Amino acid sequence: AQVMIVGEGPGEQEDIQGLPFVGRSGQLLTQLLGEIGMERDDVYIANVVKCRPPGNRDPRPDEIEACKGYLKEQLRLIDPAVVITLGNFSSKLLLSTTTGITRLRGQAYPWWRRWLVPTFHPAAALRGNPQVMAAMREDLQRVVALIEQGPPAQEPATEAQAAVDESRADDVDEDTEQLGLFG
Repeated sequence: AQVMIVGEGPGEQEDIQGLPFVGRSGQLLTQLLGEIGMERDDVYIANVVKCRPPGNRDPRPDEIEACKGYLKEQLRLIDPAVVITLGNFSSKLLLSTTTGITRLRGQAYPWWRRWLVPTFHPAAALRGNPQVMAAMREDLQRVVALIEQGPPAQEPATEAQAAVDESRADDVDEDTEQLGLFG
């Protein structure tokens, strides 16, 4: 898949069905993807945490830590041209920042020889704010242009990153840990 979407974690319907983004947020995401000419089968969808936090609470740092290796492996295997992060948790984790989604969204970030596009989580748009929905549409439209544009023209931040990028070795876990890929 050229596009990988990373959300927060499974909700109630996702937990029941064992698939990501099948509840109301997923239905909205499917609609928004359709508006830019993509179908769900065109994208790979993952979450920061793989299990539903009790009571639909936010994932705790120890839960994110326990699951981030799985997300790293998904990113390595899928090797998307563009990563779309939905909401605060995935955006902050992948960009290694404390800045919130409201300030992060609206632009594309060069990230590990690909683009990262933060946008609001569909659940935020379901709360009825038309500005959030408009922002999501704008962000997703940017994805189409980035795929056509190709990878960002950037120099690797470090020699170690350059080595990882060049080799695309099967065992990049150790290298990415040393580079602080996820914090």
